[in-house]
Amino acid sequence: MDKIIIIGAGILGASAAYELSKIGFDVTIIDRHEKGQATRAAAGIIAPWLSQRRNMAWYDLARRGAKHYPQLIKELESDGEWNSSYKKVGVLKLHDDLNKLEKLKLKVEGKLKQAPEIGDITILSSDELEEKFPIVSKEHYALYVTGAARINGNDFCQSLIRAAQKRGVKVIKGNAEIITNEESKVFVKVNGQQLNSSIVVCTVGAWESDLLKPLQIERNIKPQKAQILHLEIDGVESGEWPVVMPPNNQYFVPFDNGQIVVGTTHEDNVGFDMRTTAGAINEILSKALQFAPGLKDSAFKEARVGFRPVAPQFLPTLGQIPHYNRLYVANGLGSSGLTVGPYLGRQLALLVSGRKPDIDLSPYSLLSNEKLCK
Repeated sequence: MDKIIIIGAGILGASAAYELSKIGFDVTIIDRHEKGQATRAAAGIIAPWLSQRRNMAWYDLARRGAKHYPQLIKELESDGEWNSSYKKVGVLKLHDDLNKLEKLKLKVEGKLKQAPEIGDITILSSDELEEKFPIVSKEHYALYVTGAARINGNDFCQSLIRAAQKRGVKVIKGNAEIITNEESKVFVKVNGQQLNSSIVVCTVGAWESDLLKPLQIERNIKPQKAQILHLEIDGVESGEWPVVMPPNNQYFVPFDNGQIVVGTTHEDNVGFDMRTTAGAINEILSKALQFAPGLKDSAFKEARVGFRPVAPQFLPTLGQIPHYNRLYVANGLGSSGLTVGPYLGRQLALLVSGRKPDIDLSPYSLLSNEKLCK
């Protein structure tokens, strides 16, 4: 059986490792525990059916990603992982214009035949909305979709890694380097030691250019900074509250015991600036209190910073690097990483193991979306 090295243990690398472990491959994960890794900073809303994106290749991947979760959760539970953080709680899409919510309802209903996992779709009055999300502004209505879920990126990723380790996957903490010989075969060095493998898979997210630059490979993956706030409401049990999407680019993700995650910023061209900034905190809180004034007396627990790997057209890419023997990359999940990551990780595992992927991967191929040089 081939030996496979996966560099990068975010949602994509962890998912691929878990899937390959189920097939029976000898897998080693290398990760340097980079500060700012997107998966570990993120809390996610699994509800792609409400997206306004028009890119159908993205939507097809995202809806399949949402559909994939329940079966994956069952598999993790069978491996003894009961605390993945995934929970189907529904989503509330807020607006103060009922006509716009009616139009959105019709659009989502049109997707039901292809995606019955959407569940029930109803419009809530302001009073009904307050029952579901007690801290909300009374000036709004909501489209309520029962099939949506929430997830904590770090908790879910760790569940995948633990389950993979139970199946024999090895995990090494360290800084990986890719080296090559005259036959374009690639090798990996970590902590001064060269590791033997048949296949190398690169899933390092926003830091990919550092890893591939020595091979003279150029890919247009850019880091996008996200700042995310964690708040706590004292004496409230919020574990059953739906996730909430206001009519802007924010979100509210409630967890147990009054824990509320509020995000997020979308900061381009700032590099890997790990600072939590006053401007970002002000922006997030100002918008949050506009739609959820009940957060006014919540406690500020922490702010997190993560760097999303963004690809051209905001579309993930994966495949084998041309000219190099059995070197694969997958990246560019952007802000939908927790939705598409596990499903794309499965497709990556099928691809590198020589099996047929579940879907046509040509819309996400490297050559159609990237510039690759040698």
